[in-house]
Amino acid sequence: MDNKERLVGTVSRGIRCPIFREGDDLAGLVTESVLNAAENEGFSLRDKDVISLTESIVARVQGNYATVDDIAADVRAKLGGGTIGVIFPILSRNRFAICLKGIAKGAKKIVLMLSYPSDEVGNSLATYDLIDAAGINPYSDVLSLEKYREVFGVQKLEFTGVDYVEYYGNLIREMGCEVEIIFANQAKAILEYTDCVLTCDIHTRQRTKRLLKAAGAKVVCGLDDILNAPVNGSGCNEKYGLLGSNKSTEDKIKLFPRECQGLVEDIQARVLKATGKNVEVMVYGDGAFKDPKGKIWELADPVVSPAFTSGLVGTPNELKLKYLADNDFKDLSGAELKKAISESIKAKDGSSLVGNMAAQGTTPRQLTDLIGSLCDLTSGSGDKGTPVVLVQGYFDNYTN
Repeated sequence: MDNKERLVGTVSRGIRCPIFREGDDLAGLVTESVLNAAENEGFSLRDKDVISLTESIVARVQGNYATVDDIAADVRAKLGGGTIGVIFPILSRNRFAICLKGIAKGAKKIVLMLSYPSDEVGNSLATYDLIDAAGINPYSDVLSLEKYREVFGVQKLEFTGVDYVEYYGNLIREMGCEVEIIFANQAKAILEYTDCVLTCDIHTRQRTKRLLKAAGAKVVCGLDDILNAPVNGSGCNEKYGLLGSNKSTEDKIKLFPRECQGLVEDIQARVLKATGKNVEVMVYGDGAFKDPKGKIWELADPVVSPAFTSGLVGTPNELKLKYLADNDFKDLSGAELKKAISESIKAKDGSSLVGNMAAQGTTPRQLTDLIGSLCDLTSGSGDKGTPVVLVQGYFDNYTN
C-alpha cells in the first residue's frame, strides 16, 4: 500500500454467502466468500481486519438442534415432572415460546412468574405510571393474574401486538399442563407455590439460583442446565444449555453453537495462507445495545461472542480527540492541531488509559461486544443474506 493518507476509517461490509447446511465446510466456505467479495468489489484485505460469523450459521452447520420432546424429557428428569415454578422468562415467540412448550410438556403444572413492569431485556408488561397510581411496590408486591388485569388490563407489546400473559398461558395449556400466572420480582416469592424451580433469566441467573437455594428451594435449575448434554441424540450446549436458542420450526429449536474456537482459528489460518494477512475472526450473536424507543435491550444471548481469536481480547485504549482539541491544544488549529493530536496518539505506549482525563467518554466495553454489536446491526435479522460481516479499519486511529 502507498503512503497516501487514507480518508476512510471503519467500514463494515455484509458478505453474501451460500445457504449453509449441516455438515458444510464452514471455514472453507466463509474464507471463499470473503475472498470472492474482495475480488468482486475491488477491495483488499488488511492486517487486523475482522471477519465475523453469525452464531446461527455455526449452529446450523454443527446440526445443533433439539425438539420440544427433548426439552420435555430433560425437564422431567431434572425437575420431577410435577409442579414447576418457571420464573423470569423473557417475552419472545422466537426465543422462549418454543422452550416453554417443551417445559410445559415435561410438567403437570407450571406456576409462571413474570417480572414486572418488564422482562429482563425490557419487553414491557406494565407502566410505572400505572404502578404508581395503584400504590404497588414492584420490589415486594406479588400480583395474581386477577390483580394484574385489574390494574394493567391487556398490555400488548408495542412492536409485535402480542399479549404475552395470555399467549404464554394458552401455550402451556395447549401442552396439557395446568398453569397459574403470578407477577413478582423477588425470586423467593415462587417458593410459596413450589420448591422445584426453573429460573429463565439470562444475565442474572447465577444470583437467582443462589437466592433460591439459600431460601430453601428443593430443586433449582436454570435454562443453562437444560439440554447441557444430549437427550435421545439431540443437540446440546454444554455451557449454556437452552440459553441463546432460537425457534427453528414449530417443534424444534436451534441451540447456541457448541465449542467453536477451532473454527475461528481455522478461518484465520486459511486467510493468512491465501493472502498473507493476519485477520481476526469471531462468532457473534445479539449485539449489546438498547433501543431507546422500545426500551428493549438487545442481548438475549448469554454472550455476544462465544468464540474469537486472540487479537480481539480486551477493551479499546483510545484518546478522546475532542477533549484534546478543546483542552490540551485549544490554542491550535489546522495543521498544527492535527500534528499535535497525532503526536499524542503516537505517544501511547500500550498501557491502560483508565483514569486519564483525555480518555474520558470513550467506550469501556469489550472489543467483542462492540464489534459484535456493529456486526449484528450490519447483518440484521431478516433477509439481507449476509451472515458474515467484514469489518475493516476498526483498529485504526487518526494517525493511520
